[in-house]
Amino acid sequence: MKRLLVAAAAVLWSQCAMAEEMRLAVTTSFDNSGLAEVLLPAIKADLDIDLQLLVVGTGQALKLGEAGDVDAVLVHSKAAEDTFVAAGHGTHRREIMYNDFVLIGPKADGADTANATSAADAFARVASAEAAFVSRGDDSGTHKAELGIWSSAGLEVGGFGSWYHAVGAGMGAALNTAAGLDAYIFADRASWLNFGNKSGLALTYSGDPALFNQYAFLPVDPAKNANIRSDLAMKLEVWLTSRRAADLINGYEINGEPLFVFNAVVQ
Repeated sequence: MKRLLVAAAAVLWSQCAMAEEMRLAVTTSFDNSGLAEVLLPAIKADLDIDLQLLVVGTGQALKLGEAGDVDAVLVHSKAAEDTFVAAGHGTHRREIMYNDFVLIGPKADGADTANATSAADAFARVASAEAAFVSRGDDSGTHKAELGIWSSAGLEVGGFGSWYHAVGAGMGAALNTAAGLDAYIFADRASWLNFGNKSGLALTYSGDPALFNQYAFLPVDPAKNANIRSDLAMKLEVWLTSRRAADLINGYEINGEPLFVFNAVVQ
C-alpha cells in the first residue's frame, strides 16, 4: 500500500511539474530559417514553456489569431498586423527582429536582374523576359511583399502568362519548386541561406530598402475565449525582447552570415 501511495504521489508531482503549453502561429519562413530550433530549447529552459508552433503563412496565422485558436502570432506583414490589432484581435504589436527579402534565380540570370537598379526594376526584367517565376501564392507575408513589388513596377500578376507559377505553398516547398524549374523566386534571406537544395539557383538581386522584412509578435486578445493563455504570451514577449533573445537571434549564422537582426526595445 505504501508503495502504491508513493507511486501515486510521484505521478501527481510529475503532472504538476509539467511545462505549460502555449500555441504560437508562426510563418513558414521563421520555421524554414532554422531559428525555431535555436529559440525553442532556450524558451523551454528559461520559461518552462512548451511552445507549440503552428507553421503557416502570415495570412493564415492572423486568421488563427482572429479565431482565438492560438495565444499569439509571430509574422511579417506590417499592414496586415496593424489591421489585426485595430480590429481588436490582438492586444498590440511588438517588433522583434528583421532581415530582408531577396530575389533568387538561375545562376545564368537570363533576365539580367543582377544589373537592376531597384527591386521593381528586377521584377520588370523578369516579366519582360517572361522568365519562369515561382510565387508562394499563399497570402503569406512573403507573398504580400512580392505582390507589392510587382505593383510598384506597374505590373499586375493577374495578367501574367504561364511563366508565372503560383504554387500556394510555404517557403521551403516553393524554393524546391523553383529549383526544379530553374526559376526566379522571391524569398526571405534566412530561408534561402538555410535552404539545402539550391541546385542551379543563386541570389541575383538584393539591397533595395523596399526589401526590408520586419517580424513582429502579436498577443491574441484574451477576450476571444477562456483558453487564450495571455499570461504565457506576455512571459514570452518579455523573453523575446530580452538580451538573452537578442544574443541568440544575432548569433544565429550560416556560413558566417547572420540570418536575422534583433531590433526590439530591450526591457
